[in-house]
Amino acid sequence: MGLKLDLLLIGVLVVMAGLGFSIAELQKFEHSAKADGSLSLLVVGDWGRKGNYNQSLVARQMGKIGEDLDIDFVISTGDNFYDDGLKSIDDVAFQESFTNIYTANSLQTPWYSVLGNHDYRGNVLAQLDPALQKIDSRWICLRSFILDAEVVDFFFVDTNPFEIDYWIESKHHYDWRDVAPRKNYIFNLLKDLDSALKESTANWKFVVGHHTMRSVSEHGDTEELLELLLPVLNENEVDLYINGHDHCLQHISSNDSPIQFITSGAGSKAWRDVFVPNSDKLRFFYDGQGFMSMQITETIVIFAFYDVHGNVLYKSYLNKQLRAFE
Repeated sequence: MGLKLDLLLIGVLVVMAGLGFSIAELQKFEHSAKADGSLSLLVVGDWGRKGNYNQSLVARQMGKIGEDLDIDFVISTGDNFYDDGLKSIDDVAFQESFTNIYTANSLQTPWYSVLGNHDYRGNVLAQLDPALQKIDSRWICLRSFILDAEVVDFFFVDTNPFEIDYWIESKHHYDWRDVAPRKNYIFNLLKDLDSALKESTANWKFVVGHHTMRSVSEHGDTEELLELLLPVLNENEVDLYINGHDHCLQHISSNDSPIQFITSGAGSKAWRDVFVPNSDKLRFFYDGQGFMSMQITETIVIFAFYDVHGNVLYKSYLNKQLRAFE
């Protein structure tokens, strides 16, 4: 279940791609861009602490920035409910950490969410249950799925099963229902993701997962993702990988990949004074609380990081010509 299996999965996936296999079973949602063809959104991760650790303050600033940008939706990069996910669909933590916290008018938009490792320590099926939408209609959470937002396709990936340590550690219980066995799950996920990426005609392709791929903070790089997921992203010319997991805000450009790695995992508790540099090009790092905004057109992406007071900490731009398809 280690490196040999991971490399085998990559090899089989490459062979299948060469033979023309295309299944793309990931569920797809559609969200229209604005009339002018643009899209605005916020990204926040690692937040669900019932308002504690400045979660409420971050939420307040999200509301203000969300109004200024007239956002279309919010993306959550996981660890939605601490410390151990939801117990059931009736768990009051859902309202205490989500509904009662993100109350600004601008945040009454769809929340497209992935699961984090802390979510897997609870009742995963409860957090995925559409019944939660009867409590709060904003909540959209699946293991892996696609969001077609016209100017960009977002590919949400469940990165938790990739982490081998989660399968063997005894300190925490992980809810692997509908996931085990690991190798089959990962194989099918990578196959479907590769197929969906190849079928996408969007000018921008962004992948969203919980775990870091490149990071200079507490968790560092996730080797399983670099071995398994990154080759699929590179093969399909993905532009951004967006994650949480490390409780910080960071932008990293890899030395061996054109993909930009973005961490927005500072929605509540932050990790101060944790910095482990690596060989990649670090463009920005902030070890406090905050969130990210994105403004997207067919050819330009502007993303910015904000702190708990709503101050702009960093802003970056990506430019691209329109894709040409035969």
